[in-house]
Amino acid sequence: MRLVYAGFMVVMALAALDQSVVATALPRIVSDLGGMAYLSWVVTAYVLASTTVMPLYGKLSDQYGRKPLIYAAVLIFLLGSLLCALSSSMTQLICFRILQGVGAGGLVPLSQIIIGDLVPPRERGRYQGNMGMVYAAATLGGPALGGIITDALSWHWIFLLNLPIGALALVMIALTLKRRHKTTQRAIDYAGAILLMGATSGLLLLLSLGGKQLPWSSPQLIGLVCFTLLATAAFVWRENRAAEPIMPMSLFRHRVFVIAISVVALSFMSSQGASVYFPLFFQVVYDVKMSNSGWLTAPLMIGVVVSARVNGRIVMRTGRYKPPQLIGSCASIVAFVGLTWASLSAQPIWLIEPFIFLMGLSFGLVNPNMVVAVQNAIEPALMGTATAATTFFRSLGGVMGVASCGAILTARLSDALTGAILPGGIDGASLMNGGIVQIQALAPDAQAAVVEIYRHAIGMTFATGIFTTALALGFLILLPELELKSRSLSPDEKLKGDLSKR
Repeated sequence: MRLVYAGFMVVMALAALDQSVVATALPRIVSDLGGMAYLSWVVTAYVLASTTVMPLYGKLSDQYGRKPLIYAAVLIFLLGSLLCALSSSMTQLICFRILQGVGAGGLVPLSQIIIGDLVPPRERGRYQGNMGMVYAAATLGGPALGGIITDALSWHWIFLLNLPIGALALVMIALTLKRRHKTTQRAIDYAGAILLMGATSGLLLLLSLGGKQLPWSSPQLIGLVCFTLLATAAFVWRENRAAEPIMPMSLFRHRVFVIAISVVALSFMSSQGASVYFPLFFQVVYDVKMSNSGWLTAPLMIGVVVSARVNGRIVMRTGRYKPPQLIGSCASIVAFVGLTWASLSAQPIWLIEPFIFLMGLSFGLVNPNMVVAVQNAIEPALMGTATAATTFFRSLGGVMGVASCGAILTARLSDALTGAILPGGIDGASLMNGGIVQIQALAPDAQAAVVEIYRHAIGMTFATGIFTTALALGFLILLPELELKSRSLSPDEKLKGDLSKR
């Protein structure tokens, strides 16, 4: 068990590293390949592909077993990584990032599903918490590692780094994962999968483009809204009639599942929406160097690591997963209230750091326990599907958080800068598309005025976290706490439950 668990820890590290390592190398990638206008798509394409296929991996793992699917996910991811490293143009890199994302979409949910198969629910919180620790540590160390590799070798090696790590994960899983997930032959709901991918892609594109590259009133975005709504309606209609739906609508009649996806989506929405703008906050408002701003966000991941470690042991000893979540949600509200107050009232950095740490603590108490709650409550035949769906809605919530906070920030800056004349006769509107270097080059009086505008704009993005976390707490209060099972089901019991469902 320890060896197979270590294999999936490597898989989690693989998934986390690729997101954080690439961000550091983006400036060097642009200088080599060009295509500055498409820079954001190096990240967007990966997130879009990985989020879209998550439910598909969960359903297929219920139908054909976990082991073939984890093999496929890792191999597709490694093939995409190799092709990304060999890319000679920005177009090629974006296309291969899509392929890489298709593989990455299975790494996290399948790891959680297989641990759910092997570990009893009462002990599962400790294992899921430790996997969260690895994910957080890899995310924290990724930017520094990406910078070191890019400077010492080239940006190509940040993708090649995945190959030995992925090979190690495959070997460890092949040698240790012996227990088979028994299944029965079923038809694949291809129509449902295509409609789900279409609806998800439409929503993510809408959030990525709206208000940034395209105005909200543009014909393209209006058409995208219509397409997304039609695809969603068609998907729901199809899933209510399919013999083996990709995402059964019966899940949405299960109280624990509905509350769980609502809480994780809102929690991830608030944490991602705030954390993305921490570096900008420190660099513009506090004039911190780019190399040091990343370290100032380290308390977030340290908090996740500490709480995930402690949380798993508490759940295993008490058999209760709801009290830590309630504590975590309340701590999250306190963290966002503190961040909003510290930002709007111009408090020093040393007062901001504890609230960032508290945000990390709260996230480590809520997210792993929700996976445990879903796996404990859902019938065995749908466990893989429900776990992947929970991960899907968590990722979707994160994208929505980043997009909504970006829209709030842009609107606040636009209202304050457009038409404003700063000290020295500088037109504020000229700074809307400017970067940090342009702000730092301003005269002291003008720079102080711009910093104050940014301080209040970013503070309002923190304020949205108060609302979303309070809403998550409201859902969490309604969560029924079921007794955690003291043992996991055998393959025969899972198959029996599956046949009785059919």
